[in-house]
Amino acid sequence: MFSSVDDTIQVLQKYDYITEVGLATCLFLSQKLGKAVFLEGEPGVGKTEIAKVLSQILDTPLIRLQCYEGLDISQAVYEWNYPRQLLEIQSRQLHVNGSASITDDIFSEKFLMKRPLLQAIDHSHQAAPVLLIDELDRADEEFESFLLELLSDFQITIPEIGTLRAKHRPIVIITSNRTREIHDALKRRCVYYWIDYPSREKERDILRLKLPGVVETLSQQVVDFVQWVRQQEIQKPPGVSESLDWAEALSYLNITTLDAEVIKTTLGFILKYQDDVNKIRGEVTERLLEKVLYEPQ
Repeated sequence: MFSSVDDTIQVLQKYDYITEVGLATCLFLSQKLGKAVFLEGEPGVGKTEIAKVLSQILDTPLIRLQCYEGLDISQAVYEWNYPRQLLEIQSRQLHVNGSASITDDIFSEKFLMKRPLLQAIDHSHQAAPVLLIDELDRADEEFESFLLELLSDFQITIPEIGTLRAKHRPIVIITSNRTREIHDALKRRCVYYWIDYPSREKERDILRLKLPGVVETLSQQVVDFVQWVRQQEIQKPPGVSESLDWAEALSYLNITTLDAEVIKTTLGFILKYQDDVNKIRGEVTERLLEKVLYEPQ
C-alpha cells in the first residue's frame, strides 16, 4: 500500500487527507507489521476518515462496526439464522432419508448471519478489506475480549463450526474518543497513535483542500476563530469537521468575512452544547473576533 513514510503522506494527500509525519509513520509501520491501528483523539479530528480514505486508496470494501453500549457478539460477530434453520428442518421432515438426521449440518456456515467482524475475514473478498471499529470506548469493556483473537491471528472461533481464518488479512482501524480507557490487552495488539487538534497552518490547509470554493479570507478567519474557541473553557471544543461544516455553511450565505452577527446566528455549527454557546456568545465572541481581525496569526 505504502512504500515509505513520505509516500504515505503523499498518497493520503492525493485523496484529500492531510497528515503529519507521526500518523503517516504509524500507518506505514502498521502495514509492514500486519497490525491493527488504534487511534485515539477528540471527536472530529479525522480518526474515522482515515479508514474511509484507506478504503478508497485500495479500492476495497469498507466494513464498519459502529460501537455502542450493549453491543454483543450477535451484532458484532455472527448470529445463527434460526428461521432458516427451522424451515430447513421442516423441509427435511417432509423428505425423510432413513440414513440421515434431519438436523445434520444445521449449524454450518450457510446458516450463519455474518456481522461486521466475521464479514471482515470472509473468504469471498478478492483483496484485504478495511475494517473500521468505530468509537470502541462506547462499547462495554467485556466486548473487547471478542476482538483479541481477531487482532492476534485474524481468525474467529465459532464453537459449532470451528475456526474461520482470513484469506486476506483485513486492514483494521480502531477509534476511540477516550470516554473510558481501553484495556492493555487490546492495545498491545495494535499500533497506537493519538490524533490531536491540528495546528492553525494544518487546519487552513485542510480547508483549502476540502473546500476550494470558499473565499480565502473567510477560510482563514473561520480557522482562526475556531482555534481561539478551542482555548476557551468549554465542554466540547469544535473539531475539524465542525470547521469544515461552518465554512461551507457560511459560503452558502455568501459571507466573505466574519462579523459578530454572523457568528451569533451560526454558532451552532461549531458548538453542540447550549452551555458552550452561552459562554462564547456576546462579549467573548466580540473579544475573539477582534483577535481574529486584528491579531493575524
